[in-house]
Amino acid sequence: MTFRLTLAAALLGGTAALAQQTDLTIAIQLEPPHLDPTSAAAGAIDSVLYSNVFEGLTRFTGDGAIVPGLARSWEISDDGLTYTFHLAEGVVFHDGTTFDAEDVKFSLDRARAEDSTNAQKALFSDIAQVTVIDPATVELSLNAPNGNLLFNLAWGDAVMVAPESIEDIQQTPIGTGPFKFAEWRKGDSVRLVQNADYWGDAPYLTEATFKFISDPTAAFAAMMAQDIDVFSGYPAPENLPQFQADPRFQVLLGSSEGETILAMNNKQPPFDNPKVREAVAHAIDRQAIIDGAMFGLGTPIGTHFAPHNPDYVDLTGLSPHDPDRARMLLVDAGYAEGFKTTLKLPPPSYARRGGEIIAAQLRNVGIEAEITNLEWAQWLEEVFKGKGFGLTIVSHTEPLDIGIYARPDYYFQYDSEEFQALMTTLNATTDPSARSDMLAEAQTLIARDYVNGFLFQLAFPTVADARIEGLWINQPTQANPLAQVRWTQ
Repeated sequence: MTFRLTLAAALLGGTAALAQQTDLTIAIQLEPPHLDPTSAAAGAIDSVLYSNVFEGLTRFTGDGAIVPGLARSWEISDDGLTYTFHLAEGVVFHDGTTFDAEDVKFSLDRARAEDSTNAQKALFSDIAQVTVIDPATVELSLNAPNGNLLFNLAWGDAVMVAPESIEDIQQTPIGTGPFKFAEWRKGDSVRLVQNADYWGDAPYLTEATFKFISDPTAAFAAMMAQDIDVFSGYPAPENLPQFQADPRFQVLLGSSEGETILAMNNKQPPFDNPKVREAVAHAIDRQAIIDGAMFGLGTPIGTHFAPHNPDYVDLTGLSPHDPDRARMLLVDAGYAEGFKTTLKLPPPSYARRGGEIIAAQLRNVGIEAEITNLEWAQWLEEVFKGKGFGLTIVSHTEPLDIGIYARPDYYFQYDSEEFQALMTTLNATTDPSARSDMLAEAQTLIARDYVNGFLFQLAFPTVADARIEGLWINQPTQANPLAQVRWTQ
């Protein structure tokens, strides 16, 4: 371990006084494909940059609340069609340019533009116009009331960017946050340094390095050797008891927004047949996957919704493990002899380990799934963008993202006019009780259509040096905000 405590300049009574450590090395499993959160679906970008380098008008807190960000306050018109945001003043981007209402207009117009590459462009679809009132005030006019707008603006896809930075944003991100981008050593790490000109409270840390360690064995070795201070989303749950028994470490067992699914390409035969999708759902033994791949960490789900959300409906009973029923459904669908398909897996251990178990479960009912392991950039290009897959496993870590099922061009290509109409109505509804009813209906619709194999809600274990405080325990969005993180001794 590199001993990074610094010797104080003065020696008191012959004893060296040691300054409190102010740098941090934090590991995550996946390396971002680039560093622009507004033009990619990779959650690893937000894992490094959300609330560290980039900020939005609103933001998530560690408990999932939506609080002011660069917008310090706002008013909503009685008809719900106009939001007036009052911006923090004295804010500058990391390149020294001033942040004002023109940057808000640029950022939101860019995100919702016809040629936008924003992975969550649908978040901005109800915005009809962005109007600059004065440098500290911006007005959003909506096509229809949207009860999710403040929530949508807290996503990493909605952060504020400067027009001057766009050309190089994927390699040199420029934001307004408490940390500035310093260096990206591709294949290894991203280094951030404290922003001395930050408009808010100064962070405790002067420097933070995000290390990328994809291999669970390497993760364990690096943590035990204390080459890293924190591993956020520790990938080898079988090691957690050992860390819990070691006084050098603390283990934070949190929940995430990660609905882990066996995604099916709904436009590709045979998964365009609902009976085949239902057969796949009944072939899956969720608990065996949780036990075998996650060593018991995870909560079974029967639809695309987080169990900790108060509007969650437990629909696991619609798709219990029933291999005999799966075989009968395949016969009814015209696949009495089964069929062959692809199972393309991204790097996370839940996918690689879970994929082996699921392939065996599918084989038991006559479905031969050929496994292909892909690196993250390959998965994004081949599966997410290219839709060149039969099956894949991925955890959707975006918060309250059931709305993706209303997008026929989304990678699993579910196309239901009924669901799309329901989401349109939901977005225009602000009454909490009515929204709860519609969310329950939405969960039930996709569960009964067996759109995907709904597996489990991803747990989020973090292993850290016992002296560190201020880390997020849960993951209301995929992020590692460091502004409140510090060493206690």
